[in-house]
Amino acid sequence: MQDLGRIMALDVGEVRTGVAFSDPLRVIASPHGVLQADGAGTVIEKIQRLVKEYEPVRIVAGIPLDREGQPGPQAQKVMAFVEELRKAVSIEIVMEDERFTTASEQRMLISADMRRSKRKQVVDKIAATHILQTHLEREASQRARSARTE
Repeated sequence: MQDLGRIMALDVGEVRTGVAFSDPLRVIASPHGVLQADGAGTVIEKIQRLVKEYEPVRIVAGIPLDREGQPGPQAQKVMAFVEELRKAVSIEIVMEDERFTTASEQRMLISADMRRSKRKQVVDKIAATHILQTHLEREASQRARSARTE
């Protein structure tokens, strides 16, 4: 596992895919945007362009496990998408449990009194940011534990 380099996160949905990036030192996750399949290409083609432009060393895809931690129908769709993405990019792709992430972000935006139309525009990229920040914190914790045992 590399210690430096930007990480890209994806909150894969049926309609929209939220995108976030870390800084190169892997401290902060920041929202980037939302991708949709349209005249500008498929979501995978758009991800390929982002990988080329931002040069992340890893992609973290959120996987929506059920309450028991098992993959349900939506998780199966995400896993199939990730398999297609692995054929299209040559960097490491890992999965991060994202149970309740989108629902949690929706509740936060509702409590902030954000209109429904505006929430649709931001919830996916905020969810991707949350997935990435969780991944970064877990990675930092693992580095700290291994540094203590050396």
